[in-house]
Amino acid sequence: MKSLILRTATRFLMPMMLLFSAFLLLRGHHLPGGGFVGGLVAAAAFSLYAFAFDAREALLLLRVDPRSLVGGGLLLALGSGSLSLLAGDPLMTGQWGALDLGKVGEFKLGTPLFFDAGIYLVVLGATLAMILTMAERE
Repeated sequence: MKSLILRTATRFLMPMMLLFSAFLLLRGHHLPGGGFVGGLVAAAAFSLYAFAFDAREALLLLRVDPRSLVGGGLLLALGSGSLSLLAGDPLMTGQWGALDLGKVGEFKLGTPLFFDAGIYLVVLGATLAMILTMAERE
């Protein structure tokens, strides 16, 4: 499908969809839960681009092999969940730290955000690997 209307709409929709996926990922900063939905929205944005242009152009835009995203996301999710074992807590217990930002204040950063980022990458990579492989075969 090489419609001019679809291509033009995709150029406007894709950045908004990716921004919304980042919002979904970060909305549960202190609790897990936004990575799966955020990854699906990001995968939908790249899939829309693949349908409007081409699967190869979508892969070039992504700049990373989707299977690498799956592997990296799994490592990030498992690593963030395992950090609690090093602290002597049960597996997947949230660990928190704070970054001192000077005059701005303090930013609390925890393992649930890293776990969600890992899930985000796994969902994005797995979904894109399936969709782009099917799109390339047609």
